[in-house]
Amino acid sequence: MKVELRNPSRVHEFDEAMSVIKLLNRLKLDRGSVLVICNGTLVPHDGYLDADADVEIRNVISGGSVISGGSVISGGSVISGGSVISGGSR
Repeated sequence: MKVELRNPSRVHEFDEAMSVIKLLNRLKLDRGSVLVICNGTLVPHDGYLDADADVEIRNVISGGSVISGGSVISGGSVISGGSVISGGSR
């Protein structure tokens, strides 16, 4: 499994399948502060990741408003790499 993290950018490799919670524990990440994306799809924290998965972990930005590229984005949105994922979920 290839896991790419943002802010700071780094990559980890794992040889086994595992739950999202186990992955976040291994990386010492707070599951309330990140989103896990596998092959372009948001994965819930009770989800499972295959050994051959391409995973991206993004930090959650919540509260207030963020101005990016002339747009105002608010309400628990994640802004990274030009894409926006919103809906207030953490």
